[in-house]
Amino acid sequence: MSKEARPDAKEHGKNEQQLIEVRRAKAARIRARGENPFANDTVLTASEALNSVGVGRLPLTDLAAVRAQFARVCGEDGRYTPETVEPLAFRIAGRVLFVRGFGGMTFVRLRDGTGELQALCEEASLGEAFTRLEDIDLGDIVEVIGTAMATKKGELSVGATSLRVLTKAFRPLPTKTSFKDIEQRYRMRYVDLVANAEVSQVFRARSHIVSALRRFFDSRMFLEVETPTMHPLVGGAAAKPFRTHHNALDMQLFMRIAPELYLKRLLVGGFDRVYELARCYRNEGISTRHNPEFTMLEYYQAYATYETLMAQTEQMMRFVDAELANALPTEHASWSSARPFTLARFERVPMKAALLRALELAGLPTDAWETVDRDDAPIKEWAKTAKSNGRELDWANFRSGMKKCKNRGERLFAAYEYVAEPFLTRDYREGDKSIPVFITDYPFEVSPLARKKDADATLVDRFELFIDGKEVCNAFSELNDPDDQAARFQAQVDAKEGGAEETMDYDHDYLRALEYGMPPAAGFGMGVDRFVMMLTCSSSIRDVIFFPLLRPE
Repeated sequence: MSKEARPDAKEHGKNEQQLIEVRRAKAARIRARGENPFANDTVLTASEALNSVGVGRLPLTDLAAVRAQFARVCGEDGRYTPETVEPLAFRIAGRVLFVRGFGGMTFVRLRDGTGELQALCEEASLGEAFTRLEDIDLGDIVEVIGTAMATKKGELSVGATSLRVLTKAFRPLPTKTSFKDIEQRYRMRYVDLVANAEVSQVFRARSHIVSALRRFFDSRMFLEVETPTMHPLVGGAAAKPFRTHHNALDMQLFMRIAPELYLKRLLVGGFDRVYELARCYRNEGISTRHNPEFTMLEYYQAYATYETLMAQTEQMMRFVDAELANALPTEHASWSSARPFTLARFERVPMKAALLRALELAGLPTDAWETVDRDDAPIKEWAKTAKSNGRELDWANFRSGMKKCKNRGERLFAAYEYVAEPFLTRDYREGDKSIPVFITDYPFEVSPLARKKDADATLVDRFELFIDGKEVCNAFSELNDPDDQAARFQAQVDAKEGGAEETMDYDHDYLRALEYGMPPAAGFGMGVDRFVMMLTCSSSIRDVIFFPLLRPE
């Protein structure tokens, strides 16, 4: 076996281009003997399938299915005995993770999309074909035909009677120590998925989570729909959009920041329960919780209130978590034990109550938020008191932020964001875990699409859910009064004319839709990426998006 086919540590120090040339030479050698180093003939023809058992080619079996065949004889220590492994014939394929040779015996570790399995290649069984191991390198995708067996160390294996290269990998896989740069891992995700098995499990979890979300809503008679991703107006949320241009129509368009206004048009049209897993785009900063392109779940339910949706949100999250546990039990157990929060219980707290409690716990006057931007406010004294109670606040930005507020509703919201929100995980706990908190009763001035509360028109029927201190979802009873909505749109236009960037446009067509009558309803929006982060204990949104946006190399 060549040095280049041994574990990656043996390749250390070689120039990568030299290694590529060596591998290309091996591909040429494979072609010279009449084989294709980039074959695509693993699928049986109809005649082969009819005659595959015992006489023709065997069907390809994934590695997990091979293991499942012998699950009943696997010991508690994960080992097998030669006597219990029936010598069934298999044809398998996968990527070579390592190759270890001992004279006339070589072990080849394979991985496919379902798991890993070892192939045992012995010169006595392979004969002249044993020399072809010289052409196999780490990262190659190979096919092995042989019979199941257990090694002396109790490892389930396939004893090879035939092997060949299906895909020759020209570039060597990185070592665990050489592929740690986080940006390179994001940039070359295709390598990251191979080099770091735990990364691929997070993305498998994401797929299971999305599937579970669909099952949850489908089972409750919701229809999954699709709405436009290019909008003529900015609407559905307060965010800065990406702009594009349609040449044939010669019109400016905006990549959607939210599907909300189109989904609510469907309520008007008689679709009482709709949801969309929508790709959205916001031209904002990038952080561990923000990517310009992301996935949002939005759903709308006629004849429901935001309180209906609070209960449904708890059910949804517990359902998805249970489905994830069923799909990936080992990984889920690890993630669940590492989570700093629990899903066993949720709190519901009005925004002003959360603010007043935070002020009280900081040792500050409960009216401090109303006077903090005054020149005579005792800021230094308040800062000292809060710090002594373990609450270091950003007083400079707190004061300047409050001075920018134009009304009492904006002041309440800003004060909550500075004083209460950063400490939700500390203020609401159960044992060593934080409790998810529904913050309710938002000021109407910061909720341009939500319905005003009947009991207090200064507030709206809205909640945001915070888990481990992070906003996960936003929901409210929908505003269906066209005159009220028109006034809210006009306030957004006025704010934009005043220099605000994250505002909505005046949507005349949406108002016309409301004038035809939208049933009382509630709507919900959740960042799917953040939800996946939460359930898998991922620290960055880039860890749950296959190909996050990065600066050019």
